[in-house]
Amino acid sequence: MLSHADNRKLTQVGAGTPMGALLRRYWMPVAAVDAFDAESVRPVRLMGEDLVLYRDRAGTFGLVDRHCPHRRADMAHGFVEDCGLRCHYHGWLFDETGRCLSQPYEDIAHPEAKFKDKIRIPSYPVEIKADLVWAYLGPDPPPLIPDWEVFHWENGFRQIVFAEVPCNWFQCQENSIDPVHFEWLHLNWSERLRETGGGYSPRHLKLGFEEFAYGHVYRRVREGTDETHPLWRIGRVCLWPNALFTGTHFEWRVPIDDENTLSVTWSYAKVPKDREPYVQQGTIPSWRGPVREPGSERWITTHVMNQDFVAWAGQGTVADRTAEQLASSDEGVLMLRKRFLEEMDRVERGGEPKALMRDREENRRVRLPVADRKAVEEGISREDMLRHPFMRSFLVDGYPFQQGQPSAVRRDYEQAMGIA
Repeated sequence: MLSHADNRKLTQVGAGTPMGALLRRYWMPVAAVDAFDAESVRPVRLMGEDLVLYRDRAGTFGLVDRHCPHRRADMAHGFVEDCGLRCHYHGWLFDETGRCLSQPYEDIAHPEAKFKDKIRIPSYPVEIKADLVWAYLGPDPPPLIPDWEVFHWENGFRQIVFAEVPCNWFQCQENSIDPVHFEWLHLNWSERLRETGGGYSPRHLKLGFEEFAYGHVYRRVREGTDETHPLWRIGRVCLWPNALFTGTHFEWRVPIDDENTLSVTWSYAKVPKDREPYVQQGTIPSWRGPVREPGSERWITTHVMNQDFVAWAGQGTVADRTAEQLASSDEGVLMLRKRFLEEMDRVERGGEPKALMRDREENRRVRLPVADRKAVEEGISREDMLRHPFMRSFLVDGYPFQQGQPSAVRRDYEQAMGIA
């Protein structure tokens, strides 16, 4: 049973907290590039900080404090220039490094004072990778954004999906190393929700957990399989520090603050062999999925991740781990908590935490365990896709992970897959 003190350490993400200090050592995906085609300025809340993310006319992204240092106006109402973001209240202009470039009245009345050279707005580095906008809130020098091999896979349709979940990020991440929930939450509960009267899904017979350089791997044997099955031999990845990698998509659990989480999914779907070569045109499309039925407080339960959201938030806004009764299936959860507590202590002692990328050569197309590697790298026929337990759902049922996929994205997906 976890102590109240350790539960606080695992869940509080403010700048002065141990977990906040740890997570600020890593890049966090906060937006998609295509969102800035429609709006160039948008407010962002990240790890308890209120910020503004923008793209100026030159295409440079910046992330600055929500309030102008002049009279504290809201920079979310600012407007972009060829370089930087200008406050709508009195016109002070700032670049992506926080430098003040212009103070319209002061520049005319007292140019000799060079007052603008004394003014800065808090700012954070921003980079683009895989058409995601990444932010870094930690100390210099920033590490590299991991260059996962999946970002470079060809002949696939990609999309990025966001959702805001009203609970603490850590209970979302613990789900990433809890394989038994798949049997009950996504299979047995789904049958009950559909009122099919079906039986129970194959049971888990054996679980295995281990740590590796980029997180933890969980393995499972279910009824009808054995230890030769890829889900035991290779497994799935709980990606450090705040993601799940299933083999074809990433799910990041980005802390908005202690009580809210931004779910960010980057998804890759292989096209059938007869559709190759396929090159997705333009920027990866992104969309936001709802968590509740429109005009209702009723949670959406039809899709895989929507079911996860219900389970996470159902533990409470911040889960009380001091009241848990853990079992042997929670071995991975315990491993994850232990590693986080150790890494927080390491950072407090001045050390560098786990899995930071520093070497550019080592950070080229970094491989992760992929259970269906042959299928996604070499491709399979449409007939084999229809027989595949996961790929079939994309072809037949539409996007299986979250509700709310826009019709335009579904249309482009169907065109890529050759669906009539």
